[in-house]
Amino acid sequence: MKNKRLIAVVTVLLLTVSTTQAATLEIVKNKGFVQCGVSTGIAGFSAPDDKGHWTGMDVDICRSVAAAIFSNANKVKYIPLTAKERLIALQSGEIDLLSRNTTWTLSRDTTMGLNFVGINYYDGQGFMVNKDLGITSVLELDGATVCTETGTTTELNLADYFREHKMAYKAVVFDTADQTLMGFTSGRCDVLTTDQSQLYSLRFKLAKPDRVIVLPEIISKEPLGPVVRQGDDQWFNVIKWSLFALINAEEMGVTSKNVDALKKSSTAPGIKRLLGVEGDMGKGLGLSNDWAYNIIKLVGNYGEVFERNVGKDSPLKIERGLNALWSKGGLQYAPPIR
Repeated sequence: MKNKRLIAVVTVLLLTVSTTQAATLEIVKNKGFVQCGVSTGIAGFSAPDDKGHWTGMDVDICRSVAAAIFSNANKVKYIPLTAKERLIALQSGEIDLLSRNTTWTLSRDTTMGLNFVGINYYDGQGFMVNKDLGITSVLELDGATVCTETGTTTELNLADYFREHKMAYKAVVFDTADQTLMGFTSGRCDVLTTDQSQLYSLRFKLAKPDRVIVLPEIISKEPLGPVVRQGDDQWFNVIKWSLFALINAEEMGVTSKNVDALKKSSTAPGIKRLLGVEGDMGKGLGLSNDWAYNIIKLVGNYGEVFERNVGKDSPLKIERGLNALWSKGGLQYAPPIR
């Protein structure tokens, strides 16, 4: 009798798990849009303009997923979240996907019920100070007051670095990046620390950006990427391969401008599979075979996404660096579509 009861309980649990798995894609299709968690406003990554139109590298991940599912990159509802709110919003089901400059760490990946699908931006923590302080290195900051954002790996890295180098500091923490910048500009701290990509973004907002400098040291690894809940492998795969499609497209030379011509005329097997001309590459994802074609047509490839949001075609002018393709000295690399 005890064994029968145990079998019944296990059966119920397995049925519950199987019902949970592969549910998100159907839920998203039924409601007609992707609910995507983004920042409250980080230029180049996720920020609204004065008309409420969202742009940025993280926004383009959301748009890529919508393009893959709906053949329409605009079928996204953006949910602005602070660093403190973001993971809870994903865990609770308030959002389907978190695409908000979030660092992939062991604890986040293993103890919070979350999965990182990949890395859309390789980053590292840096420091920004006013030029008139005459500081040229982080190692000169003993006793400094430091502005930072709460609920981030930045706080933890800051504590580790200063303890390792036997330096004292006082942290002044804020809920949002804009509040952190305001604290810095109002003189509440000597230095502002966050991911280097955000330093570019925040510096751009200053009335006189040439009055501050970013110090040369990078004190951490900050692999930033989209995040989903654990327990839904199909949804995990949809987000993961949407990111990989962007990277593979750049490597193959497929852009938003030439994708239609290549779909008609390319004889390269890899391009034909990428664009849905050959094979059945959408079936395992629960999508149509032209899912990647729709991403490239409506959003572009990874290089296009990078350059228009944070690179040479943007006000930030960030170099590709580690975010160049692996074949060009960077780290961006995607498994093949085959």
